[in-house]
Amino acid sequence: MVTFFLLVLLFILLLLLLNPFPAMCQIGREGEWCLLYASIGISAMHMQLLHNKKVVMFDKTDFGPSNVSLAYGRCRYDPSDNVLKNDCTAHSLLYDIGTNTFRPLLVETDTWCSSGAVLPDGMLVQTGGYNDGDHVVRTLAPCNDDSCDWVEFPGYLSERRWYATNQRLPDGRIIIIGGRRQFNYEFYPRKSESSPSFWLEFLRETRDDDENNLYPFVHLLPDGNLFIFANTSYISRLQAKPCC
Repeated sequence: MVTFFLLVLLFILLLLLLNPFPAMCQIGREGEWCLLYASIGISAMHMQLLHNKKVVMFDKTDFGPSNVSLAYGRCRYDPSDNVLKNDCTAHSLLYDIGTNTFRPLLVETDTWCSSGAVLPDGMLVQTGGYNDGDHVVRTLAPCNDDSCDWVEFPGYLSERRWYATNQRLPDGRIIIIGGRRQFNYEFYPRKSESSPSFWLEFLRETRDDDENNLYPFVHLLPDGNLFIFANTSYISRLQAKPCC
């Protein structure tokens, strides 16, 4: 009897060795990587999927020309640019997933380490950045033709926003929190041109020599409060309600 059970056990082990977990290997559809483009001409530092199955990608502008030209002979002239003040190349593009095509977009100011969120109507709002872009709000409204492009609002932000975080609120506004050495928050759209920013002591407390509170983690909770995590601390009672 013992010999029989040993033979059965040996048979099962041989089956497992020859064909380990065959059911698990066959579940689902096999995937594969497919190279769509060897190069799209820019680096996608930031990328956002839009509701019309298009993806906007953009990079910082302050490093010289990209490898894709702007359409229709357009050029970007920026006296604040540290590398190339007259630049006829694109630093943003819109990729169409369905047709596997892309077209260049014109972003005027530096988006390096900016932050963004999508409004209920699908418009992307990208805020801040570096150098001439740190007080700028940029919007991109999705379209199904070639008409949409970045629209910029220089000086819109009350504070410099570089490494900030954006979160859409239940009323459709966007809260913009923190940034490098910015211990405050503000809202988009603002109620007036004089709308202030609001102090957030938590951001000052979580700053250290390594600046580990950049891009604070922000989540909207079901009760309307915001959970904010930065460095090794968190708060969960920042009320997401109208402020002024």
